[in-house]
Order: sequence, then C-alpha cells, then structure tokens
Amino acid sequence: MQKLKLEYYPPIQGEFSLKKLNFLFVFQVNCPGCFMYGIPLVDSLYRDFGEQISFLGLSTAFEDFDLNTEENTNKLISSGEMIGETQKAFSTQGTSKYPIEIAFPIAMDRFADHTFDMKAAAEDICLSNPNFSYWPEFEKNELRKRVTDYLKSQVCIPLTFTLNQMRGTPTFILFNERYEILRHYFGHQEASNLRGELKEMLSVNN
Repeated sequence: MQKLKLEYYPPIQGEFSLKKLNFLFVFQVNCPGCFMYGIPLVDSLYRDFGEQISFLGLSTAFEDFDLNTEENTNKLISSGEMIGETQKAFSTQGTSKYPIEIAFPIAMDRFADHTFDMKAAAEDICLSNPNFSYWPEFEKNELRKRVTDYLKSQVCIPLTFTLNQMRGTPTFILFNERYEILRHYFGHQEASNLRGELKEMLSVNN
C-alpha cells in the first residue's frame, strides 16, 4: 500500500496529531476551485468528524510561486484576504473577503532546501510505480534520470506535493496512522460521497 510522504512547516493555525484516520486537504491560495468547493467541503467535514478524524489543510505551491506563499496563506486565515485568480473569481460575485471562517488546522507545505536528497527523492518517486521493481535495470535507470532531471528543472520543490506526485489542487487524501493512503481524490468532489467514505472508514477502524 502506498505511503504518504507528509512534510510541512509548523502549523499556521491549529495543530495536527496523527490518529487512526487522518484527512489531508491540499490547496493553493491562487486556486479558485479550492476556495469555491474545497475549503467549504473540508470545513464542513471537519466540524462533523473532527473529534474522530485528524484534519490538516496543506497550502502548497507548484506554480505561481509569488502568489502561493505562506504570507498570503496567513492573510487568508487572519482576515479572509484573497489574491490572484481566487480574488478575481469572488469579485465577480461581489465578494471582497472570503466568507468562510476556516476552522481546521492549516500548515504550509515544506520546500526542498540544501539538505534535500535529490537521488533519494527520485528513487521514492520511481518506487511509487507498483511495477518498477520488475522493470529491466536499463528502464529503471532511464526513469530515474528523467525524474532527477525533472526535479533539477524545478524553481521550487514543494515536498508533499512533489513526492506524492499529486496532479494539482484541490487534492484530498485519507490515510491511517501508518501513513498508508486509503483514499486519494483530485478535483471537485461530492460532499455526500466523501461523507459516506469517512463513515465507512470509521466503522471499519472502530
């Protein structure tokens, strides 16, 4: 079972403590869909399941690095200030401040620094392919090279987003106390479906 590689700076709001079931919501502040659909959904789930499931909102940046920052994440939490495309989308509705007071814990995705082991990271990404261990060695080396070259080409490397090969935001991941990924969703999700999944997982793990 694939394991979540979770890296983040000290939480901006609240605290995250590992439980049997944990819910990770990955978003960008310059992501209108995250604000229109993702945050309201996760906030509602947190208010209903927060006693039984640990929640963490992870603000990341895989693009628009000047906008998707910890500073702008702080502004969102403290005053509801929005930026970029998110601000534009809400302004068409006559909304200048984000109308929801976010209750769940939020942290910033950790970025690679001088201690980042590019070779080890590339190997982890390759191993996430379930068939990688069966490949001929020359194919393994070719993939390792492609992944390493990709990592080297990046201006910034958000660790959780990159090491887990996320497709974009919003992303939702349900995982257990061993960081094993139980469910992984990308994009707009129906609230009733996620509620059903959480109830099912709680019944299995209790």
